[in-house]
Amino acid sequence: MTSSGRPYRRRKNLTVVSLLLLVLSIALGPTPSAAAGTDWWEPTARPAPDSRINVTGEPFTGTNAEGEVRGFVDAHDHIFSNEAFGGRLICGKPFSEQGVADALKDCPEHYPDGSLAIFDFITNGGDGKHDPNGWPTFKDWPAHDSLTHQQNYYAWIERAWRGGQRVLVNDLVTNGVICSVYFFKDRSCDEMTSIRLQARLTYDMQAYVDEMYGGPGKGWFRVVTDSAQAREVIEQGKLAVVMGVETSEPFGCKQVLDIAQCSKADIDKGLDELHALGVRSMFLCHKFDNALCGVRFDSGTLGTAINVGQFLSTGTYWKTETCKGPQHDNPIGNAAAPAAEKKLPAGEEVPSYSADAQCNVRGLTDLGEYAVRGMMKRGMMLEIDHMSVKATGRVLDIFEAESYPGVLSSHSWMDMDWTERVYGLGGFIAQYMHGSEGFIAEAKRTEALRDKYGVGYGYGTDMNGVGGWPGPRGADAPNKVTYPFKSVDGGSVIDRQTTGERTWDLNTDGAAHYGLVPDWIEDIRRVGGQDTVDDLFRGAESYLDTWAASENHEAGVNLAAGSAASASSSEWSLFTSYKPHRAVDGDRGTRWASDWSDDQWLQVDLGSARTVGRVTLDWERAYAKSYRIELSGDGTTWRTAWSTTAGDGGLDTARFAGTPARYVRVHGLERGTDWGYSLHEVGVHSR
Repeated sequence: MTSSGRPYRRRKNLTVVSLLLLVLSIALGPTPSAAAGTDWWEPTARPAPDSRINVTGEPFTGTNAEGEVRGFVDAHDHIFSNEAFGGRLICGKPFSEQGVADALKDCPEHYPDGSLAIFDFITNGGDGKHDPNGWPTFKDWPAHDSLTHQQNYYAWIERAWRGGQRVLVNDLVTNGVICSVYFFKDRSCDEMTSIRLQARLTYDMQAYVDEMYGGPGKGWFRVVTDSAQAREVIEQGKLAVVMGVETSEPFGCKQVLDIAQCSKADIDKGLDELHALGVRSMFLCHKFDNALCGVRFDSGTLGTAINVGQFLSTGTYWKTETCKGPQHDNPIGNAAAPAAEKKLPAGEEVPSYSADAQCNVRGLTDLGEYAVRGMMKRGMMLEIDHMSVKATGRVLDIFEAESYPGVLSSHSWMDMDWTERVYGLGGFIAQYMHGSEGFIAEAKRTEALRDKYGVGYGYGTDMNGVGGWPGPRGADAPNKVTYPFKSVDGGSVIDRQTTGERTWDLNTDGAAHYGLVPDWIEDIRRVGGQDTVDDLFRGAESYLDTWAASENHEAGVNLAAGSAASASSSEWSLFTSYKPHRAVDGDRGTRWASDWSDDQWLQVDLGSARTVGRVTLDWERAYAKSYRIELSGDGTTWRTAWSTTAGDGGLDTARFAGTPARYVRVHGLERGTDWGYSLHEVGVHSR
């Protein structure tokens, strides 16, 4: 779920109460017909009446000549966000046992003319008025710029599947603060309660589709919980549905006045519960700083308004610092947001921010690192979009130190300079569903890296995510979509999509709902050529590669753990020991510290000759700018295996050709601070 402040997309003017709410937001079956065909992809008993699919031909199955699955990946969608935020922010349902008329109807307060459609007014401008009737007329919704109406009706998702999509990540989403301030709601604002409900409904939707196809396991909508299961589903030509989580306070881990409101026990309990529900990927923070990590800012008036929400939620405003590298968070700016600022207590003012201080001071907290390592133990994939660059950098350091591939960027909220690090780990990247021109431009920018690492690409539609979607390019636009057209694999024919009395055309309606995803991909093909679409069609294989490698990851044995250690010097303290063994005791809360001078070393005795190919160094603030990793068989004769003159602290990973050695020495040559050298933990690995 994301705000409307991304590149390639226009932003609406927002007013009064709406602004705060937007801020915080950015934060079937009646009697079945018997008309069944015998083709496996056609239901034996679709409800009547219902939406049309408008795709003919058999969906592709099996693998290509190299044994790889094929198909598109939507790495970021919100099927059931109508159940989030108190249940009345997104109107309509993805399915209903009472049929399409019950599923695709507006929220009660939107009748008769949208006068009380407050969130529609907030996000769509104007006076918020609209025709609330969905089925069968759909005069005003769904639409590419209507952010409050259901876009994920099951039949529309079916059309995307028939058009070539083979993976859909259903991010279970909510925000307790949005829920608490929105005027209309019919359930609790507890985030985990909503997450549990959305997970259950995902399985209910699977059962609903199964019923149309003759019973359990027979439908095309398949919830999967491991990569092998997903691969099998895709080889059958069906849609693998993966559950993720995007919420602001996972496990109750908010912070108030910089005090965490959760514990390690809460994190373990929460991760265990989510894993048991079937969740396999998640965000640790979103929009507001929490007890786990700092966030990547929003900009301009919207950023100011969200900063107000940050204060109301946590008691603190965003804090910035000068960035220490080329990566940076989004600029906050100092634009006024009067409507939001009126919500502040008397005497409170949103701080001003220097233009040269664009990074969030808050990175990955100790609890956040505990959660990251907990996800690694469970083979889960971590979403880094929305994390501050300080938090993201630490996450990537941890993953590189452990050779862990499970990192995802699913909808264009990551600093672009991180792309190669993500691919180098074996992670997966998807781009937000921008208009075709913008999507192609960004895809071309990173195409060489995909070629280098041999990976496919994905998109993140973020539908039902209050983000806004590609508008129409126009009936007279060059290279417009011509109906009917063939699917990318060439096996299906796709025509304009009709639901009830309304027929949508991407050229004149834009990406109004999920059923128009194939049309949008055809628009990309016609505007930008086949290369980008080919990369997208390889997305399913690459996503599964990342997932499988995460599941199968084994933590390497730390040869240094508990080994004998010595050093050139150790800082003396009356209260705490900074002796060498503190850097190999397995406790990141302890550390070795040297005297405050250059040319210091820490040496580890592995006990016998071992093959050494990787050394990890978890620096305290007192780090080495220039240092060497040295190896020895006898503790007397040393050879340099790796060195740097550009150390910047944090968590470093030195990789080199595997070499037999009994002794490993970290030799500091130049300090990065006025203090000495200090290491929380040293890891030595064979590979």
